[in-house]
Amino acid sequence: MTAHPTLIGRARARGVETLTLDSPHNRNALSAALVGELTDALADCAKDGDVRAVVLTHTGTTFSAGADLKDPPDPDALVDLLRRIVAAPKPVLARVTGHVRAGGLGLLAACDIGAASTAATFAFTEVRIGVAPAVISLPLLPRTDPRALARYYLTGERFDAAEAARIGLLTATGDDVDAVLEPVLEGLRRAAPEALAETKRLLTVKVLEAFDRDAADLTALSARLFASAQAREGMTAFLERRDPAWAL
Repeated sequence: MTAHPTLIGRARARGVETLTLDSPHNRNALSAALVGELTDALADCAKDGDVRAVVLTHTGTTFSAGADLKDPPDPDALVDLLRRIVAAPKPVLARVTGHVRAGGLGLLAACDIGAASTAATFAFTEVRIGVAPAVISLPLLPRTDPRALARYYLTGERFDAAEAARIGLLTATGDDVDAVLEPVLEGLRRAAPEALAETKRLLTVKVLEAFDRDAADLTALSARLFASAQAREGMTAFLERRDPAWAL
């Protein structure tokens, strides 16, 4: 008998399954446990004929803080999760009302449609702890403006929801994220399931090609960087709330 998930909330309304990241103690960081439970929940939705679409959302003020530095997921498990979102036969939508950092942006980019409230903020903070946005680049690079990614990958700067929409990280933003999503969900409910699956397949060809081509190299890069001396210093500095040794 499978234990009931403790980090992923589940609810359904008119064919839309909502999966809620519910790990407030670490700001919904991508721990090994959360990644495993979310992967299982998405697998359930993919084979459930009563599910027309999936909404991925969160409790608290943070959608996801990125990788859990105390219990990081295996890079291969993170690749599997991101690929499962992209390859799912049902549309997967992100509903964001809070902050998204580092690996959390990979989840957002893997979704077919992303909506956020104007209160949301975003940042690729990897370089500030001595690593790189390696695995999450699989869905990000094919879908997001390359000049903007160059800036935000390299600097770790924070940006707002309007900028996230401008660069293709989000589909839309507004003061009320549910009002933004309402017509989208209505459209999906009126769409034929097999037509949705085939249309999504058309849209994700290039993204899945990136997974097939680059996943092994990027998981190796991720593992190498996380094991480096700079990463140890960066993570220690982060946990101790101080600047790392390299900060000028």
